[in-house]
Amino acid sequence: MELFIKIDEIKKTFDNPVVTIGNFDGVHLGHQLLFSEVVGKAYRNGGTSVVVTFDPHPLKVLRPDGIKLISTTSQKIELMRFAGIDALVILPFDHDFARTPAQDFVDRILIKSIGVKELVVGYDYAFGKGRTGNIDFLRQQGKEKGFPVTVVEAHYKNDTLVSSTRIRELVTQGRMRDVRSLLGRYYQIHGKVQRGKQRGGKEVGFATANLKVSEEDLCPQKGVYVTQVLYDGKVYGSISNIGYNPTFGDNRLVAETHIFDFNRDIYGHSIKLNLLQHLRGEEKFASVAELSAQIGKDITIARGVLAEGAKEHLLSCEERLNS
Repeated sequence: MELFIKIDEIKKTFDNPVVTIGNFDGVHLGHQLLFSEVVGKAYRNGGTSVVVTFDPHPLKVLRPDGIKLISTTSQKIELMRFAGIDALVILPFDHDFARTPAQDFVDRILIKSIGVKELVVGYDYAFGKGRTGNIDFLRQQGKEKGFPVTVVEAHYKNDTLVSSTRIRELVTQGRMRDVRSLLGRYYQIHGKVQRGKQRGGKEVGFATANLKVSEEDLCPQKGVYVTQVLYDGKVYGSISNIGYNPTFGDNRLVAETHIFDFNRDIYGHSIKLNLLQHLRGEEKFASVAELSAQIGKDITIARGVLAEGAKEHLLSCEERLNS
C-alpha cells in the first residue's frame, strides 16, 4: 500500500482511482464493507483503490473537549493495508483546512490531485466547511464532472448499528465481546513494556508486563480482563488489570499483564494486547496475600475462557472446511 501524508506528495493522478473519504476511526465492520466495495470496484475496473482520511481526527480539532479514539493513526494504516487498499492519503487537518469549501475539496483534491473516476462513501458522510459536502452534493458533483457516486448503507450487527460512537461506548463499559462483534476483531492496546516497581513477581508472585495507558485516550472500564499478548509473531494467553493498583496506593493508570507460560525479558519491547472479556472491577485488597489469592482465581477463570475460545475457533474452522 502506498502512503501519502500530504496532498503535495502525490506527483501524478492515480490510475483509474476508486476513492472513498472518511475518518474511519476503529476501521469497524461498516468501514470494512465500504473498503470491500472500493477494492472490488477498483479490481473490476483495472484501477486503484484509494482511501482519503485525516490526521488528527477532525473532532480532535473542532471540539474543545475533543474525542477519544478507538484506533491510532498507525493502527488505521495497518488495518487499511490488511483490507487490501492500494493507496492511503492522510490529509493534515487543522482549523484552516476545516474552512475548505466542499467545492474546492472536490476540484482540488479529488479531481486535480487524485483524478477520481468513481467515489464510494458511507450513508452519513459529509465534509467541507459547514459540512456542505453531503451525499446530495456529491451526487450532483458526480453527474456534472463524470464520476459515479456509490453510497454504502448503514450496517447492523445483531440489530445494533455498527458505528464508532457505539463502539466507544461499549469499550468504556468493558463490554469487549460486543466490541468485537462490531469491530470484527478484538479491541487492542498497543505500547512498549515499561519498567514498573517490579512488585508483581517479587511480592505478589505474578510477574507483569506494564503498558502505560493515557487518560487522554479511550480507556476501557477499569478492572481485570482476560487478554492475549501478541509478541514476536506469537500469541500468548494472559490476564490484565487496567487501573491504578489501589492495593498499593498507586496513582498512575497502567495496564499490568501477567503472560501465561512466558519468561522472556521484554522491557522496552512493543506488544499488542487483545482485550477478550472483562472479569471484574478493580479492587483494593486488605493484604498482598489476599490480592495474590484473587489473582490466582482470576488466572484459573481466564485460562478456561481462553480454552473455550480456542475450541470455538477450531469448531468454526471445521464448519467452514465442511461447508
